[in-house]
Amino acid sequence: MSDIIHLLSDSVANQIAAGEVIQRPASVVKELVENAIDSGATKIQIQIKDAGRTLVQVSDNGKGMSPTDARMAFERHATSKIRNADDLFAINTMGFRGEALASIASVADVELRTKREDDEIGTSIHIAASEVKTQEVVAAQNGTTFMVKNLFFNVPVRRKFLKSNTTEVKHIITEIQRVALANPAIAFTMQHNGTPVYDLPVANFRKRIVNIFGNNMNQSLVPINNETSMAKITGFIGQPKFARRTFGEQFFFVNGRYMKHPFFHRGIMQAYDRILPKEMIPAYFISFEVDPAVIDINIHPTKTEIKFENERALWQLLHAAVREGLGKFNVMPSIDFDQSGSVDIPLSLKSSEGLSQPSIEIDPSFNPFEERKISVSSPGFSSDRDKKQADNWEKLYGGSPTIEMQSSSEDDQTSFIDQAQQAPVEQGRNFILFKNKYILTPVKSGLMVIDQRRAHQRILFEQFMITISNHESVSQQMLFPQTLEINTSDATLLLTMLDDLNSIGFDIREFGPNTFIINGVPGMLDNNNAAGIIEGLLEEFKNSASDMKERAKERLATSLAIASSIEYGQAISQEEAGGLIDSLFACQTPNYTPTGKLVLEIIQMDEIEKRLK
Repeated sequence: MSDIIHLLSDSVANQIAAGEVIQRPASVVKELVENAIDSGATKIQIQIKDAGRTLVQVSDNGKGMSPTDARMAFERHATSKIRNADDLFAINTMGFRGEALASIASVADVELRTKREDDEIGTSIHIAASEVKTQEVVAAQNGTTFMVKNLFFNVPVRRKFLKSNTTEVKHIITEIQRVALANPAIAFTMQHNGTPVYDLPVANFRKRIVNIFGNNMNQSLVPINNETSMAKITGFIGQPKFARRTFGEQFFFVNGRYMKHPFFHRGIMQAYDRILPKEMIPAYFISFEVDPAVIDINIHPTKTEIKFENERALWQLLHAAVREGLGKFNVMPSIDFDQSGSVDIPLSLKSSEGLSQPSIEIDPSFNPFEERKISVSSPGFSSDRDKKQADNWEKLYGGSPTIEMQSSSEDDQTSFIDQAQQAPVEQGRNFILFKNKYILTPVKSGLMVIDQRRAHQRILFEQFMITISNHESVSQQMLFPQTLEINTSDATLLLTMLDDLNSIGFDIREFGPNTFIINGVPGMLDNNNAAGIIEGLLEEFKNSASDMKERAKERLATSLAIASSIEYGQAISQEEAGGLIDSLFACQTPNYTPTGKLVLEIIQMDEIEKRLK
């Protein structure tokens, strides 16, 4: 029987590696930009065509390569960063394994032009599907330029499953943000199909954050600084009032490298405990400087997951740094957020003001062992005190049937009445508004509980679907147009959505780089918060896992409904609650939100009676 184990060819091995390292055009951008940083570049230019499908070009003014190095760079595991195993514990560069260029060249048509400052001429190499087509001498500028064309041309399955251009550009912009934030001393420019996306000059860390995420970010940043023998933690965190419900402005860096670290993220969230609602996520841009020997960056092909030798100690340092930053800049709360009202405490008392002893009313005829019944509907009362208690109950349960209560003491009754009156409960004709979150209404089988925010989402979704399907948009022009300034990633996304938004009643115009003017909104929306609605819509689209063109109408209507619905804690009137219930049960699917969450639940009468036994 012949042997069956054999070595793979270099081209096949490179394609296998490409499956791990090169997942989409954004992966190509990441690897090429990191190589440019390692070359000592101070300016990096990125040009993209068709979201990277047609072209990804990265040019830098780094030190360049010799003809031999240029050819060796495309060999698998060829690297200038490490010589032996000990070097893995002293890595200060972005790349080191020598797989990126070989992987890219195996699934694309690659052209390299490079020249060192001391050389008179440069080198050009053309490689397609791991096969060297040409290598020749050319005139070139100092530095290196990579042109990656027709990505995945020889792997049609991978190319077929790339997402839409908008989604792929979003991933490319995310990679540029990560690298640019970690390297503010390097200037970056990016163009997509000839349109400028980024023009980031050399700046400090704070200015780089503002250049990427907009001027609005500047006022929300709180600096942190914690330096110990173990690590130096610096950066910025966001003020609680600028927190969002979704991710997008959360960045960790270690020794100039972006990383994902859920454990450290939980440390930051715990530092914001009792400051933010659980669903809100603060922005943070935090950099760790540690000894390379105490971290391992070689646990994932994309090098975004990093292990620390003592994560728990660093967690404590991070948590303390964030808490210190929040406290130093008066962001920490001075009172308990659960406290419903303020307490007025006089600073001083004038000498002329007299103090009177409080009086206590005593009922000498009170017998704690006598059981008495109070009937709200009864016309007779045993005393003025009983009459006052009955009036309180009538106020709380106005229009209700006769209610009888048996108690062992009048003091207990008074205490219970006072607590009930202070509770945030309002009763209407046939429903109760509870905690500015739920609507309670009796039904034949028990008690129906309706989530008012989810109900509003279902109503708005079906209204938007009818408007979009029938093209019956009615725009409500705003007396004072609102200006919306957003970051580059969101602006790119909004540009692709403008036609669809304007078709359903929005009137949004581009007003300069990353700036838009909102002149009108659909008639069914509140035009006082038009900018907030658009920002919420972008967050929903930005964090969606599916492609934008997939079920476009449903996704647009869903995102608009979520962004436009009333928030929890927002008080509504009795009339609004009644209209909400009527509109909900006029919907085709009143039981669930557009995202599949339960809108209402019925607590059966048997369960209520069981709990009250």
